[in-house]
Amino acid sequence: MDEYNCFVDWDKMDVTVQSQDAKELTCTEYQELKQLARQGYWAKNHSLRAKVYHKLIGNIPCRTVTPDANVYRDIVVKIVGKRNSSSLPLPEFVDNSLVPTYCLNAEGIGAVRKIILCIANQFPDISFCPALPSVIALLLHYSKDEAECFEQVCRILACNDPSKRLIDQTFLAFESSCMTFGDLVNKYCQAAHKLMVAVSEDVLEVYSDWQRWLFGELPMVYVARVFDVFLVEGYKVLYRVALALLKFFHKVRAGQPMESDSIQQDIRAFVRDIAKSVSPERLLEKAFAIRLFSRKEIQLLQMANEKALQQKGITVKQKRNLLLKYHFSMFCFVFFRQNVHLAVHAENFKSEIVSVKEMRDIWSWIPERFALCQPLLLFTTLEHGCSLSRFYSHSEGHEPTLLLIKTTAKEVCGAYLSTDWSERRRGGNKLSFFGTGECFVFRLQPEVERYEWVIIKHPDLATTGSEPENHASPASSTLSSSSVPSEPLDRLSPFLSARHFNLPSKTASMFMAGSSECIIIGGGDGQALYLDADLNHGRTSHCNTFNNQPLCSESFQISVLEVWGFRD
Repeated sequence: MDEYNCFVDWDKMDVTVQSQDAKELTCTEYQELKQLARQGYWAKNHSLRAKVYHKLIGNIPCRTVTPDANVYRDIVVKIVGKRNSSSLPLPEFVDNSLVPTYCLNAEGIGAVRKIILCIANQFPDISFCPALPSVIALLLHYSKDEAECFEQVCRILACNDPSKRLIDQTFLAFESSCMTFGDLVNKYCQAAHKLMVAVSEDVLEVYSDWQRWLFGELPMVYVARVFDVFLVEGYKVLYRVALALLKFFHKVRAGQPMESDSIQQDIRAFVRDIAKSVSPERLLEKAFAIRLFSRKEIQLLQMANEKALQQKGITVKQKRNLLLKYHFSMFCFVFFRQNVHLAVHAENFKSEIVSVKEMRDIWSWIPERFALCQPLLLFTTLEHGCSLSRFYSHSEGHEPTLLLIKTTAKEVCGAYLSTDWSERRRGGNKLSFFGTGECFVFRLQPEVERYEWVIIKHPDLATTGSEPENHASPASSTLSSSSVPSEPLDRLSPFLSARHFNLPSKTASMFMAGSSECIIIGGGDGQALYLDADLNHGRTSHCNTFNNQPLCSESFQISVLEVWGFRD
């Protein structure tokens, strides 16, 4: 059909969706380019898409020495020799069973393997890259020959812009992306997450499949539309689309029996057959309707997850020793990230407030990097008495912590608190808020509900005007590059805290506060939970910060209060 067709089996392609109308792409402004990519401007013209890909990939900043087409021509014969390209063994960093064909002809299918082997030769630092076969297979559709495809893939792999993440190339990067995706699901797909927790022994085993959904199971026409936007907007697009896939899976399959014994297999089958229920346009529309964290916030979360894995001793070297195939990555991840049932073990866990099952439910809500840990009881009023000073002395030095409260009316509520209580001293004798946007409060009795802070769920909301004494109003959460801290990130809850926002200190509304007189969980107009100094009485207030639903009784007496830490 055009000069970019030597690897395509057109009998397998739906040529009716292809338009041969002459089109050109002349815009260079990022915002305009982003809109055109999302609208599918070049999606129906094979030749135009090829030219756009070449332009976008050609503009990727790369290392000074990046292999090009001439390098491929020089090495391919030495590496492949006279062997049958369709049966070439692949390097360990890809999954031999997940090499999509994407309507390629026999020559194209063989070319995928040849290019992978040549990339392995030129990029010895790649230790884990399961998305690579899919990217190569897709780009072969829009390349004049193997050498040109090789050069384009090399430019993607050799990107040296620290702010532009493209394809994971190490086991550590891949595993931390799975944890980050789990965190995002927990925030933005709570109904789907609840289903995963109910039917899966370990939700991270399911979420470790997220890249496979995109670069293995998703049909070619969908992958191409995602790749259109990915080349313009970067890695964040992949999270968006994977979240949208999970939302659609939950919507379509809600209330229906599982089709197999594994939720993983059900999701894979749904993604493979997605054309039966969702169009590419609808998928992208759903993906971009999700009000996701900013790119900088996601980057900080990814860094925190990588740090947590490194502290657990997970390295690329270990991956090479333990894993040989991509489909074993889920086993390894579960090995390092303890199963919720192991983290909260019935024989080792005892609480006067929550059952083992309820604690496991809470554990499914916390950030993934802390699901690596086991609960550790730090303070209980039954043993340590109703003293706020003892509450602080037992809780300080631990980050994060979990607060559990049982009232005399049998209500059970609590809070996940991301920051060490010692931070309260920074305000001197004055009550000041601190903490991060990972804080949340929850109710377990009479019914289960989790509430998140307004700054996460509605980052564009802002309140102006004067603030009452010791109170602050929610403010816009727009990140400023100049506001990102220059000091090393020594905490594992680094994002969405005051120092990351370009906010005046007097109007920065945060998430937790403590003094010798009281504890407050929440802030500004959204103050939700107050505990008096004697830890016998408490009260709540609620507004749109917590979806207009009360956490518990407006005024209550505390029967038992516990503080839990996280033990490695």
